[in-house]
Amino acid sequence: MKKAMVFIATGAYVGRIPFMPGTFGTLWGVVFAWLAGGLSIESQALITLAVIAASIAVSGQASRALGGKDHPSIIADEISGYLVGIFLIPFTPFNAILVFILFRFFDILKPYPAGLLDRRLGGGAGIVLDDLVAGVYANISAHAVLWLI
Repeated sequence: MKKAMVFIATGAYVGRIPFMPGTFGTLWGVVFAWLAGGLSIESQALITLAVIAASIAVSGQASRALGGKDHPSIIADEISGYLVGIFLIPFTPFNAILVFILFRFFDILKPYPAGLLDRRLGGGAGIVLDDLVAGVYANISAHAVLWLI
């Protein structure tokens, strides 16, 4: 069971890439968003919520199996964060790239309260919540950019 949790939490071991695992892991989020892109808003919301719940569960179990608070190979949180980032934004190549760049920026920067959540919370929720905040910031920023252009 631990191996299955690690497999899922690392995005089929994409998170084991030795450099920039979060950036490569976010690409799984792009795939999920592309697959859900043609669905209704309600379906996209349900998929996003299901991925978030699964990410919290598998990230917590994988973290215990791998050791450490937020092992760098765990990328399920990036998938969830990206889905939040692109929610209510039409999936187009431009929008997907825009949200990808914004999400990675906010995920790395960890502006308040993302950094606080990252430091203070443990388990799966602690691993995932800071990425959800980064996704919210990316979403708001992407909406602003799209409105401006």
